[in-house]
Amino acid sequence: MMMGRHRLELLVATLALITCQVAARIFVEDEAYWMSVGKTELDEALNVAVNNKVAKNVILFIGDGMGPNTVTATRIYKHGESGRLTFEKFPHIGLLKTYSVNKQVPDAASSATAMFTGVKVNQRTIGLDANYHINDTTHCINANFQKIGLTSLATWAQEAGKSTGFVTNSRITDATPAALYARTSNRKWECNAAMPPSAKHCKDIARQLIEDQPGRNFKVIMGGGKKSFEPYVPQNQRETVEKSVCWRSDRRDLIREWIDNKQSNNLSHQFLTNVNDIKLLDTEQTEYILGLFSNGAMPMEYTRNKKMLDTPSLELMTETALKVLSKNENGFFLMVEGGLIDAAHHQSTARLALDETVEFDKTINTSIKLLRQFDMLDDTLVIVTSDHANLLSINGYPKRGNNILDVAGISETDYVKYTTLTYSVGYAKHPVYTRSGTLVIRQDPTIFSTSSHDYTQQVGIPEETGLHGGSDVAVYAKGKCLTENN
Repeated sequence: MMMGRHRLELLVATLALITCQVAARIFVEDEAYWMSVGKTELDEALNVAVNNKVAKNVILFIGDGMGPNTVTATRIYKHGESGRLTFEKFPHIGLLKTYSVNKQVPDAASSATAMFTGVKVNQRTIGLDANYHINDTTHCINANFQKIGLTSLATWAQEAGKSTGFVTNSRITDATPAALYARTSNRKWECNAAMPPSAKHCKDIARQLIEDQPGRNFKVIMGGGKKSFEPYVPQNQRETVEKSVCWRSDRRDLIREWIDNKQSNNLSHQFLTNVNDIKLLDTEQTEYILGLFSNGAMPMEYTRNKKMLDTPSLELMTETALKVLSKNENGFFLMVEGGLIDAAHHQSTARLALDETVEFDKTINTSIKLLRQFDMLDDTLVIVTSDHANLLSINGYPKRGNNILDVAGISETDYVKYTTLTYSVGYAKHPVYTRSGTLVIRQDPTIFSTSSHDYTQQVGIPEETGLHGGSDVAVYAKGKCLTENN
């Protein structure tokens, strides 16, 4: 009896081993496997149904600084080499050239203006064509100021009777959102205190949002940058904020002016400052939203999720915006910016940049689910793109499945390890090189935790901040055409 039981166990173990060996052979990525994958992908591409009907709604998602390498690295970070992000599953894809009129590599002001108006402009200017250069104030003095400058997607949408809005986790006066509504020869003129005496006839970006079209007609405005809308506070009363935050010195309270305008016109509205305000919001009864959730840029998702849960995520802000805008029978236009991808790249913190891209992708996925829930997906054109690339590189020959944040290999010249992700030019928190007598030795990255959120990647040329890249960026789209002529 015992011998029979032993033989049975041996038989089961043998069958299990054979099964595993067969399974291993079945799933090996041989010629048959890749031919099958290729055929499936080809079938998907050939069977994409082109929807030539006119889109009623448009959502434009912009990953600030989300260049091709950021997409690739995030895909591997989140899903592995063979995975796909939500927007990579979209049926249509193209490429955008990102250069500006006077620069091979753009900034966000010039590239966002080009995206929203169709007109390339000079670096650091917003909403003004190539006749205007940095700090040019001639457009402000003209009595027909509103007629000078370019017209954006937001204006076109409003003229078509659509509800409009934008969401960003950067400042709402930062370059990308500002290109929807502002005209200025310097992207830094976010509030009056940032403007020189020579620009006294010009309106700062915050004022243009509150006072002028199309800004004052936005149904939804959500993001950071509250201090550009509040009266000046004496130095000793100021709370700590980043250097880029602009403080008003004209004693105007633009938040109060926005509220008063909506009240005087009997428009239902809400001013929001935290997550609880959003949770208590009656989106069915609210027509206008101004949400300002931080003095400057909002916290990155890693920080927000650990210790700043009172601040809304990009996903929650976008979900709320869609609930408000989708009530218009004529449709809506919404711009959503993942503005902190670029901020992380400027700090050379690749993991933070990847986390921000994951949150951006999550926001897109949630938005699509919500549109499907509202039975609006078939009437909506969804576009995902970036305003420019960055200088992130994916290096070496790491084994497949290797942690994208880990070491890729060892240099053949100095035998020092290097990480898969590096920046050609960027901020270097740690010394890139150390000296040993007369020798300059490259630093070994493994003395740090290269997978930590605060690790700054190795850089080729150290600078005070990271720079943009000049490569093309991808455009992903799904849904109906934008016009009857497309």
